[in-house]
Amino acid sequence: MPALNASRSDDAASIGFGILSTGSIANHFAEQVKGSSTLHVAAVASRTQAGADAFAQKHGIAHAHGSYAALLADDAVKIVYIGLPNSLHTEWCLRALEAGKHVLCEKPLTGSPQEARLIFQTAQRLGLHVAEAYPYRAQPQTVEMLRILDAGELGRPLSIQASFGFKLENPGDIRLDPALAGGALMDAGAYPLSLVRVIAGGYPEQVQAFKRQGVGGTDTAVIANLAFRGGLMAQVSCSFHAAAHRYAVIACEGGVIETSYSNSTPGNQPATLRIKRGSGFGASVETVSLPAVDAFRVEAESFVEQVRTGKPWIGASAHESVDVAALLEHIAKVAVDVDGRSFG
Repeated sequence: MPALNASRSDDAASIGFGILSTGSIANHFAEQVKGSSTLHVAAVASRTQAGADAFAQKHGIAHAHGSYAALLADDAVKIVYIGLPNSLHTEWCLRALEAGKHVLCEKPLTGSPQEARLIFQTAQRLGLHVAEAYPYRAQPQTVEMLRILDAGELGRPLSIQASFGFKLENPGDIRLDPALAGGALMDAGAYPLSLVRVIAGGYPEQVQAFKRQGVGGTDTAVIANLAFRGGLMAQVSCSFHAAAHRYAVIACEGGVIETSYSNSTPGNQPATLRIKRGSGFGASVETVSLPAVDAFRVEAESFVEQVRTGKPWIGASAHESVDVAALLEHIAKVAVDVDGRSFG
């Protein structure tokens, strides 16, 4: 159904996205990609027509659909952005691919490595692209941090501390619903796990974990220790209890990098990277300020370029996404409940 006052229509220079969901993350995505010259939101779908109409009106979207299936049949949509609850990701990734659409799915792609492999195998079979969205990968501080590490400027990474958390005070929040694959590990833990995975370049040889379980049966805080081949060790934590924090500290043979990895840095706050080179009294410390970017737009534009040219995009590879799904499953199984209750 067309929305009133739609701001633009499809054209050859701009590829049409369709958004499955009208939730918070979908709003962030729709708002940030408005300035793009290579893509636009052509359609949105909700479980109700009223919900889709309201979202389309707010963001100037031409087509509003009262069902997810209707959006998949919309010819104006070439790429589907999935911002649905975690438990729906696998189903709608597969359905979108079978409908002939490329897919950009919000993290976590899934908490099952078997499902992750099926999604990527389906895309390959159909000649389509699918990717797991982590907007922090498009942040300039992340790009610069990975450049420094890849170039070996600080030597070999030896330890990583990565944490992502915030206070979740609404007991009715869907992220606390076990039926929707909620929990701190799935919602917040995917971020630090993905960061550790891209730095480590592989899967850990040993995993230990602890967690705190909420009243509804989902975990509300998790801490995991990971040991990789070659001696790299990492500690990953996530929480629905602590004040908002998103940071990583990477200690290398010749220095230390400290950074944040938020999805979106406010436009009036530059992204920062703190780099310590050397050790002891002779060490130098540099704080690098980088311009803020609309990370959702940058990652979406990178995905569009991959779809059009085959160029590897800025975000997670298929191997990384499968490994993160495996880590989510692994940690969930081995985590010891500090309150004395079983995991689930």
